[in-house]
Amino acid sequence: MDTPQKFSNSKEVINFLVESFPACFSNKGDAKPLKIGIFQDLAERLEGEERVSKTLLRSSLRHYTNSWRYLHSIKTGAERVDLDGKGVAVIEEEHVEHAKKQLDESKAKVAAKRKEQADANKKAKPKDIPKFKTNKKPVPAKKEQPKVKLPPAEKLTDEDVKPGTAVTVKIGKTPMPATITDVSKDDVQVQLDSGMIVKVKLENLRLARSKR
Repeated sequence: MDTPQKFSNSKEVINFLVESFPACFSNKGDAKPLKIGIFQDLAERLEGEERVSKTLLRSSLRHYTNSWRYLHSIKTGAERVDLDGKGVAVIEEEHVEHAKKQLDESKAKVAAKRKEQADANKKAKPKDIPKFKTNKKPVPAKKEQPKVKLPPAEKLTDEDVKPGTAVTVKIGKTPMPATITDVSKDDVQVQLDSGMIVKVKLENLRLARSKR
């Protein structure tokens, strides 16, 4: 037969107590004030229960009775209950005052801790964040080259329209250097620097600047 696994923390023990003694323990809603000496009653009822040790049972019971929900239940006129939920005694006034003091101190500690954390967050500045160094060197910005304005190309005069005159001919979008080789009535024959000979209209020719 397998040995049942032991409880490892107070949460597991409290859930076990809620299931085993629902008229006494609860984990939701209002808690019920417990009978003084209820630990001894639990030890007797749970005799032979291998899942919970007496040490863990004691610490779990302390955890349960120190919770804000339980401390709120310790009020004047409230009645303590046993494991079966039966009333056994009215809470004494000194116990009410002790529970109130314990609750106020616990809330004050939580409030102080929250304030301390909030102040620490306000003081934190971007400079406090560590900067990670990289081996990347800054890339220098490229300097824009000044644009050189060229004088407009000159149209050919009647004197220029003759073989041997250096010109530029507009073929497509880019003017290309050429030399006039023949002149006819309707067009002009030129030879490009590449050696190609083409016929073009006179209006497509401009005088090469290097020859002026």
